[in-house]
Amino acid sequence: MRSASPGGFHNVSWATDALDKVRTMVWREARRTGEAGKGAKDPIKGARRALLKNESDLTAGQKARLEYIAGTNETLWNTYKPREELRMILRQPADEARALLLRCSGKAASSGIDPFTGLGEKIGRRREDIVRTIRSGLSNARLEAVNNKIKTTIKIGYGYRNLNNLIALVMSECGGLDLTLPGHQ
Repeated sequence: MRSASPGGFHNVSWATDALDKVRTMVWREARRTGEAGKGAKDPIKGARRALLKNESDLTAGQKARLEYIAGTNETLWNTYKPREELRMILRQPADEARALLLRCSGKAASSGIDPFTGLGEKIGRRREDIVRTIRSGLSNARLEAVNNKIKTTIKIGYGYRNLNNLIALVMSECGGLDLTLPGHQ
């Protein structure tokens, strides 16, 4: 059985995780040197949502936080840009995406920033899988949604002694049937 190719969601998720690790490192360094503010009022700590959100979904306040970071924290800004670049690459035709992914992974791998070095190497290793996913136009979003629903259902059913009862619960949640129980109209 062949392993699944990484979908666009996973690629952006890898970059988002690396970006959040860099944000945490930068904030801890600012706190250690006494430059950090208190709690969410700190421009770096308070920028988490703005940094991790899709650029098209930012509010005016979040855009202002990003502009502040662009002007004051080069490390954090230089790790934010590649994530947005990766998001743009995944919307390109497969042949263009291959060259762009090579460039993007090379820049990330040579950035000297630990989380992004690993990200660049991972994208470099999986580049052909990513291009294949772009070329096919297929997404594993539905599979991921069902998988998440099953995991949530299993958590709800934690403690079931009979595996058949747990399987029945998962089937009723994920089977697509709209069951109306008596007295619950």
